[in-house]
Amino acid sequence: MARSALTTNLLALLGSVLLFGLLPPTASAADAMPGMAKAKAPRLELGASATFSPDGTLLVAAKQGDHVMLYRSTDEGKTWSAPAAVNAQPEAISADGENRPKIAFAADGGLLVSWTHPFPKPNTGAIRLARADDGQSFSPPLTVHKDTAEITHRFESMLVLPDNKVMLAWIDKRDLEAAKASKTPYRGAAIYAAVSNDGGRSFQPEYKLADHSCECCRLTSAIDRDGAPLFMWRHVFEPNERDHAIARLRPDGKPESVKRATFDRWRVDGCPHHGPSLVVDKDGVRHAVWFNQKEGAGRVHYGRLMAQGSELQVEGQLTVGGPRAAHADLGSAGHKLAIVWKEFDGERTQLHSMRSEDGGKTFSTQPLAATDGASDQPRVIRRGEALFAFWRTEKEGFRLFPLP
Repeated sequence: MARSALTTNLLALLGSVLLFGLLPPTASAADAMPGMAKAKAPRLELGASATFSPDGTLLVAAKQGDHVMLYRSTDEGKTWSAPAAVNAQPEAISADGENRPKIAFAADGGLLVSWTHPFPKPNTGAIRLARADDGQSFSPPLTVHKDTAEITHRFESMLVLPDNKVMLAWIDKRDLEAAKASKTPYRGAAIYAAVSNDGGRSFQPEYKLADHSCECCRLTSAIDRDGAPLFMWRHVFEPNERDHAIARLRPDGKPESVKRATFDRWRVDGCPHHGPSLVVDKDGVRHAVWFNQKEGAGRVHYGRLMAQGSELQVEGQLTVGGPRAAHADLGSAGHKLAIVWKEFDGERTQLHSMRSEDGGKTFSTQPLAATDGASDQPRVIRRGEALFAFWRTEKEGFRLFPLP
């Protein structure tokens, strides 16, 4: 007897689900998600985030189809558990390097995953967040902001604080749309933020941190030496200089100050899709890496953001890597500082690191790995006083490299 179309489809779906559970955590796993068309290869979206749980388990949040999947490894990435879905109900997920899912632990131990849910209209979306009280079973995701317009709410940065507050800030275009409607000039987009006082279970209404951000560069965040939240982004300074700004927030989350943080004075009519990274070390020094054009060359830079009266200045600015260095990230532990970036050498994409034992005054450089396929942006993650480079590549999957 011939099989019905329904039976055939159900068997195919079951086979896909079983295969997905057996695949390694690489880009090819996306092909096994139900609903992924085989006729046309999807654009690779390798954006992923990693963190260590309090018991030392390595956790990774990454997109597979219409789900954010959570992977676990108890042996520093040598083997991985079968992935579990963060969002039980499928929805569109953004997962490029600048706009990847994020993962963090709230102060009360709840596991948080945030992501951008893109709308059908290009370059629009909503910021979503799901929480697992026990670190395993996630509640249905919520939309962090009250605004439901089909506009840009994207490129979120998630910051967790010791008092169980959770803050998210993102690029938002509601003010740009209002300016268009009133035919008023407006540079770039804006930065909005929302605060949760209960570990990410609910959020207060969002509010604006600053006007005139760049449109498509990721934000970064850190906790200042006295516990104040910091957010940093690429800004559009008048008339059109795409340097960076940093906002220091009060305990209620409202901006205490917004200051210029870099001074390369790059004038470009567009977004370079290169966001910054920021950390504050044990001595309270702010360290940053960023991409800018300076003296006619686009390069990655490192510097310490130091107070000079009521303003900031960059101390110890230096160039990171070669002329093709891109998408740097950094982390700190004690007086140790590590920078990682990727760099195409004409044939393969190389992963490099720079490490400092003296708070960024001197660095040593070391190559870490290479791939000849597509790759995500590298991240620096911390476990206790140890730093690691995390890198996802198309061919090798999730990889972890100690940064001693």
